[in-house]
Amino acid sequence: MPAIFETAELAGTFKWVGRFGDGPRIQKSGALEAGVFLSGIAMLMLTLAWPKYCYPLVWTSLVLILEPVNCWLGREHFLEYLEGGDWRPIVSLSIGALICGVFWEMWNYYSWPKWVYHTPGMQFLHIFEMPLAGYAGYVPFALELFELRNILWRKAPSSILSTPQTARTSVAL
Repeated sequence: MPAIFETAELAGTFKWVGRFGDGPRIQKSGALEAGVFLSGIAMLMLTLAWPKYCYPLVWTSLVLILEPVNCWLGREHFLEYLEGGDWRPIVSLSIGALICGVFWEMWNYYSWPKWVYHTPGMQFLHIFEMPLAGYAGYVPFALELFELRNILWRKAPSSILSTPQTARTSVAL
């Protein structure tokens, strides 16, 4: 968790991430929250019913289940950013997770024992031991960590992922 959050904060200082500060706005409503929650439950049920085919949904389902719960509990959540069109927290967390994922998979590749992936339908285009498509799993993993932090830590400090003006340095990429 600290590795992804710290790397996400670094990614949030990249100048190009600032472009996501004024994106499409998503109007938060009770119907949207219920729909997101029920979608997460449905994805989890599909994973349990057909794990061989629906296993990738397990990561995204937890994000969709916990987002409205954080909303209902008054904790920090993504929809409060998306209402204002601020996609930077999601982009920063996603980039941070992908950076961490590449390093983790690189270290795994040369370790012994090591993790070897057996992913149905995804056993091609490997970067280290991980199939290329498997790196997509790091994105919902980071979003889950954000949701879990906020649901478990009642007085979690507000995320600075969305406020690059508080960052001390800016890296141009």
